Amino acid sequence: MKHIVQIRVVLAFLALGSFPAAAAQTTNAPRPPNIVFILADDLGWTDTAAYGSRFYETPHIDRLAAEGVKFTRYYNCQNCAPTRAALMTGQYAPRTGVYTVGGIDRFHWQSRPLRPVDNVVQLPLDRVVLAQPLKDAGYATAIFGKWHLGQTGEYHPGRRGFDEAITTMGKHFDFKTQPPVDCPPGVYLADWLTERAVDFIRRKQHEPFFLYLPHFGVHAPHHAKPEHVRRFQSKAPAGGHHHATYAAMIYSVDESVGRIMGTLDALNLSRHTVLIFSGDNGGVGGYVREGIKKAGDITDNAPLRSGKGSLYEGGIRDPFIVRWPGVIPPGSVCDVPAIHVDLFPTLVEIAGATTPARQILDGESLVKLFRNPGAALSRQAVYHHFPGYLGAGPGQWRTTPVGLITSGDWKLMEFFEDHRLELYNLRADVGETRNLAATQTGKAAELHARMRAWRAAIHAPMPTPNPNPAAPGAPLKKRGKRKSTVP
Repeated sequence: MKHIVQIRVVLAFLALGSFPAAAAQTTNAPRPPNIVFILADDLGWTDTAAYGSRFYETPHIDRLAAEGVKFTRYYNCQNCAPTRAALMTGQYAPRTGVYTVGGIDRFHWQSRPLRPVDNVVQLPLDRVVLAQPLKDAGYATAIFGKWHLGQTGEYHPGRRGFDEAITTMGKHFDFKTQPPVDCPPGVYLADWLTERAVDFIRRKQHEPFFLYLPHFGVHAPHHAKPEHVRRFQSKAPAGGHHHATYAAMIYSVDESVGRIMGTLDALNLSRHTVLIFSGDNGGVGGYVREGIKKAGDITDNAPLRSGKGSLYEGGIRDPFIVRWPGVIPPGSVCDVPAIHVDLFPTLVEIAGATTPARQILDGESLVKLFRNPGAALSRQAVYHHFPGYLGAGPGQWRTTPVGLITSGDWKLMEFFEDHRLELYNLRADVGETRNLAATQTGKAAELHARMRAWRAAIHAPMPTPNPNPAAPGAPLKKRGKRKSTVP
């Protein structure tokens, strides 16, 4: 009789569609998906077959695109450290103060009309890093690879929400790590990092995990495994892609993607894992076409203009591919502009984690675009702010101080030295060959006003006049640091 009563109670709650709190606590909540984020270093927008290369070979990245969504207008910063700061905090550069790599005296700005804004080289400790809310939500967290936001002490990712953290950059062979780890002699860095990542997945397969795998490849020095170099030495160049060693480096990164995908398949985790592949800034090419170099480009970002270090499309547009079985329509393409600060809110939503209460997030979750690549986001524009200089040899500059707004098909750039405006319609002119600022004056004025309003709202510091510009090539004079302008 007791069992009959219990059955009737259960049936009653089923009819009501609910259970009392005590009963709900005994049920197993659905496990949130695992998250794997693979980041290549200096990989250009066209440096994979999935994005149009006919020279580089990337079968695993191509498979990922075929099984997920490929974003065609995903943006990062013009070089690596500010991108990584934005990815890990969800904040634009004016909030973190990380605008570039190193101090402002890295390039001879003293010959220019403006003094750059001082650059922050270690991510401020009061910022919550992406791994922390995921860890708080029950995820095991790990990073293996290039961090570049502070290598020691409290700045190291092992102190900032990552359960496991081994960082390294600078060399592809005979590399060193932080903390120090013994590595077999002759091992290739991309392979070694992938082994660490595969081991982490195997050990954490029974709990939700967040794996961040930021490769140092394909960053200079351009060194690759000899057997991969030989694979491309006799291959005919195509579309500005021609360099066998660079192709071999890309091939090793693609092999890493394949190893991760194969491990997830073997452990029956693929259908429970969000897998993301991207790059950190534009490719190291397009300089010859831009007139910055006479020869020697290792790759080309065509049809995009310029390359790494520039805020033209070749310097900031990157591959971005996401696979999420059962959610993302396979083989889909998304043309909606997305940007680095979107990753933080996106992964927090996927994980069911809690957004940090005291940290402003500048991005918007992309989950609605994953579900429907033709959907629209709530925001109207994305922004870049670069109050500094990036050189390209004596008297040559990849960029001078500049800000930009991208809204729909339109992109407006303001160069701060002379406040020159450049306006492009990216749908009609993806190569940014026709400056429409003088003919589309209304659109230029509208976007310029919106960009100035954004700078004011975010308290973006501007470079200041350089009262005594030095002659180009004169000995570099160190100048005192100004007080930090990071909020």
